[in-house]
Amino acid sequence: MADIARMAGVSISTVSRALAGNPLIPKTLRDQIVEIAQTHGYVVNQSARSLRLRKTDTIGVIIPLAHEAGQLISDPFFLEMFGRLADEITRRDYSVLLNKVVVTEPGWLDRIIQSHRADGLVLIGQSTQHEALNVVADTYRPMVVWGAQLPGQRYCAVGSDNVQGGRLAVAHLAATGRKRIAFLGAVHAPEAAQRFEGYKQGLAEAGLPFDPSLVVPAPYMMEEAQEAIAAFLATGASFDAAFAFSDVIALAAISALNAAGKSVPGDVGVVGFDDIVLARYGNPPLTTIRQDLAFGARAMVDLLFRRMAGEDAPGTLSPVELVVRGSSV
Repeated sequence: MADIARMAGVSISTVSRALAGNPLIPKTLRDQIVEIAQTHGYVVNQSARSLRLRKTDTIGVIIPLAHEAGQLISDPFFLEMFGRLADEITRRDYSVLLNKVVVTEPGWLDRIIQSHRADGLVLIGQSTQHEALNVVADTYRPMVVWGAQLPGQRYCAVGSDNVQGGRLAVAHLAATGRKRIAFLGAVHAPEAAQRFEGYKQGLAEAGLPFDPSLVVPAPYMMEEAQEAIAAFLATGASFDAAFAFSDVIALAAISALNAAGKSVPGDVGVVGFDDIVLARYGNPPLTTIRQDLAFGARAMVDLLFRRMAGEDAPGTLSPVELVVRGSSV
């Protein structure tokens, strides 16, 4: 930078401001300095600049996986949500740093924050880390989490009405005459627990008994879920419908049912949750509970930037909607 200043006949601070695009430096002089820099191969050291300014112009997007360590970033839900988040973040002229974290020990989030590689964090999912998020939220404000609203929650969360989604799914299946409705998916992570609660409420509202033998703890990954559901079918369990925690699990269920010689929706009606792009292209197209991922991504990024600016912006909950397609009627 000192060499460029000497060649341009200006001060080092003028070079610094010109390379940063500061409008206080006349455009003609800015262009001259930039041309000298380019001709001599000068490149701004962004890491050093970030340390000096204490600002990275980067947002960290974290996928924490403690409940399902084998789940991949290529999961259709993660891909769609990350894409929408990246669009919202880059629209604000910030870069995106993606980090999948298989949580195995305490302090994982503190270490990410202390690395100072991002000005704020968005987490896709709570996994089983609700308390860890609460602890961090007491001192670290620029963080927003996609997930469930929970009692005693001190961190900012954006999510969907999971309980209502479960109720809508079961009400729809019951209205089509289904009497034995299975639940497919693990029930321990916060969003899963809420969808399971909605499933049970939906059964009660429809006058149907809850049967624990119809709860199938299917993994989140497509192949593993299909294997778990195939094993469940091999037991000879009697059921005529299934509500799955996610569209991925629902699509796995349809494959397993077809392989077992059962038709969908003739023998078993299937409803998923999320309304990922793949849902509408299934065979048959998947009935699902749509959560508005575009709204969710926009809300998370808006809230994050407000919190980065010092506001105490609270989280929000978006409604869900039943989308009826060929897998249930």
